[in-house]
Amino acid sequence: IVKMASLICKHLTAPTSLSFSRSPLVAPTPCIAKAPRGLGSCSRRATLLEARKRSSEKPEEPEDGPSQNGQPEASQPAPTPEDPTAEQQGPPSQPSTEPPTVEPSASVEPLSASDVAASTADADAGAAPQPEPAQPSAASPASDFEPSVEDYKAALLDSFYGTQRGLTAKSEVRAEINELISQLEAKNPMPNPTEDLAQLDGTWHLAYTSNSGLIGILALDRLPLVTVGDVVQRIDTRSGTVENQVGITVPLQRTALSAKSVFEVCSPKRLHLKLEEGKIQTPELINDLDLPDTLAVLGQSVDLTQLKQALAPFKNNLDSLFEQVNSVAAQGPQLAFPIRSEGAQTWQLNTFLDGDMRISRGDGGSIFVYCRSSAP
Repeated sequence: IVKMASLICKHLTAPTSLSFSRSPLVAPTPCIAKAPRGLGSCSRRATLLEARKRSSEKPEEPEDGPSQNGQPEASQPAPTPEDPTAEQQGPPSQPSTEPPTVEPSASVEPLSASDVAASTADADAGAAPQPEPAQPSAASPASDFEPSVEDYKAALLDSFYGTQRGLTAKSEVRAEINELISQLEAKNPMPNPTEDLAQLDGTWHLAYTSNSGLIGILALDRLPLVTVGDVVQRIDTRSGTVENQVGITVPLQRTALSAKSVFEVCSPKRLHLKLEEGKIQTPELINDLDLPDTLAVLGQSVDLTQLKQALAPFKNNLDSLFEQVNSVAAQGPQLAFPIRSEGAQTWQLNTFLDGDMRISRGDGGSIFVYCRSSAP
């Protein structure tokens, strides 16, 4: 009986994982003793069916498989469009205290020290230069430059060039001259010139004028073989007279027209002038005749070359003759005539005066600019 029980126990325990006591002296457990033949196969099948049922009921596991503890992992939400690089996260892990390391891509080679230096130099060469911050500094001399009286005088004399003392000055040139004159008048070193009349004494040469009457006399220079010489004003404060004179040269002789007037001080700047007489200087024969090669008469060009050749042999004889005639003519009186017209009066306002320049304004708004030729 004991042997048969041992064989039955061996037969029952061979295909199953149940453990039985192999001692022949110990009886089997009641449930095993009561179990019929084939109970181990049924129990294994039931176990497989129950496991299949549980696998059908549980949610699908992620592709990565179950977690290490044997429990299925919760499914992770799919990455949103805003984060296309999002990846499925595993179970939360403890934060690492080690700094993250960045592994270079296999396709990118690390730069050498020479490559870094070359790229830095190229970037510096191509970059636009940055403006340096403005440093506070003292005002430059150019910003504090204030033109002096001499600067304005030099600019005024330069503006007269090519105007023939105002005869051919254009409107824009006259505007520039008037502006410079206004600047000089504002810096007048002698605001009251008539209080020291000695500063007015001397001979003053006309450099520029806008007076229409004097412009007409200057226009004589456009006539053939006529040259208008210097226009001067002589002021004698001791006798209280002012004389204006203009020289005119024509072929073989030279003369001068003058007008003499007496002045009276009316204000610290203003002189009242009254014409008394006019004079025509005795013509003077000149021996320095210099004829041009051609002469324009009524739009026609006249050749004077043959005339100059014909007069060349007589030049020496003419020199001695002219000297004798001039010495005799100088002993005679000049042609003078009185001026008794009530309208022969004018005034002169001296708006600028220094050692070598004088600016005066006359009636009608005319301007006269004189330069001194002799000291008082």
